[in-house]
Amino acid sequence: MSFVLFLRGMLLALSAFAITMYWLTGSAWTALVQTLVCALIIQVGYFIGVLFLVWRSGNVAKDGRRLDQQADAHKVRSDVFHNHF
Repeated sequence: MSFVLFLRGMLLALSAFAITMYWLTGSAWTALVQTLVCALIIQVGYFIGVLFLVWRSGNVAKDGRRLDQQADAHKVRSDVFHNHF
């Protein structure tokens, strides 16, 4: 997903939230504060999602699949270095 598409969607969602809060409360100040809190919650959720993806990629490495690929790549680099120098 491109950043522009993400930003457009987030701004649209926050705008809809702000309009709804203003309509429900009748206060622009309350709508602004609650919209900022909503934006913060969205960012915390995004951060937790990224942490989960990093954690999951670490579990793949523990299975040995990625570790083998890394070891093979190191062996190839090592062989190339020793054979040419």
